[in-house]
Amino acid sequence: MVTIKEIAKAVGVSSATVSRVLNYDTSLSITEVKRQAIIETAEALNYLTPRNRPRAGRPVGADAASNGRIAIVHFLRAEDEMADPYYIGVRLGIEARARANRVEVVTFYNSGALPTVDDPSVLSGIIALGLHTDAEIDWVRQMTPNLIFADFAPYVDDLDIVACDLRFAMTRLLDQLHAVGYRRFAFLGDDRPSGNVRYPSNEERAITFKQWTQQHELFDPAFYLLADRLCFENGYQLARSLLEAPTLPEIIVTSNDNMAIGAYRAIQEKGLSIPRDIAIASFNDIPSAQFLAPPLTTVRIPAERIGENAFDLLAERMAGRDYAKKLIIATEIIWRDSTRAPGGTG
Repeated sequence: MVTIKEIAKAVGVSSATVSRVLNYDTSLSITEVKRQAIIETAEALNYLTPRNRPRAGRPVGADAASNGRIAIVHFLRAEDEMADPYYIGVRLGIEARARANRVEVVTFYNSGALPTVDDPSVLSGIIALGLHTDAEIDWVRQMTPNLIFADFAPYVDDLDIVACDLRFAMTRLLDQLHAVGYRRFAFLGDDRPSGNVRYPSNEERAITFKQWTQQHELFDPAFYLLADRLCFENGYQLARSLLEAPTLPEIIVTSNDNMAIGAYRAIQEKGLSIPRDIAIASFNDIPSAQFLAPPLTTVRIPAERIGENAFDLLAERMAGRDYAKKLIIATEIIWRDSTRAPGGTG
């Protein structure tokens, strides 16, 4: 496990500064360049631990991919990516795989308009990262037949996709939390559909939470709070609202760790204890999850592995594969002290 001290040494700052950045301390005075360095270093060092070290060897189709140039078309703006280390992890996985295969990567961040590419023929392929609109998907499909979607699973047969089964992951998490005794479940997240017509998709964690709690006769609309973006600020505001209820939930489940960190702040400001008064569980397992007080129970979505496999699928496409693949990457529940755990380990 990477430590705060290791991150601080690599960046050249104090351990306290690293801790405050990873915990979204908005009162910290620090340059955006230094903040970016801390977040990217934390993710990169976590990626290079034994559990996440890139696999040896080269992917199928590597010869065809060598010395090429690919693009990552990101659904986030650059500054929004800095606020969500999970997507930094996906990008790092793509970039590491590309470097190993002598492939140049150019990243187009979301600017509110379709990217401008002077000469599309210089791109050997595209990895579209995250949730994209109909117009953006149409654009990337016109650019190249060598196209992979990473961390986005639209309901379309002929697209190459690398993602996780979030319905299964949420169901498994709720089943195990229920097994250790939790009954009053709250949810902080976002259940908006993608808004796409040709390429529809939904936020599976929120949908599954609602269906599961309804099936178990545990759904409480007052405990199901939604925002338009999965970020620290919205987690904080939704949790503050939740804590005004006359009866508190036993456990809050959030769509991602950023929302959970915001909920931590609201709960602690209220003078409540995690997990004694309210437990919290989440998704992603970004580096800061292990450094929270208490450390956060979360479903590990292996961001770097998603990136690596997206590159591997792209290499296959560039080598001539002419049929679609949909690759599901396994998740894992990481039990930490923010909840009770099976076997009493939490």
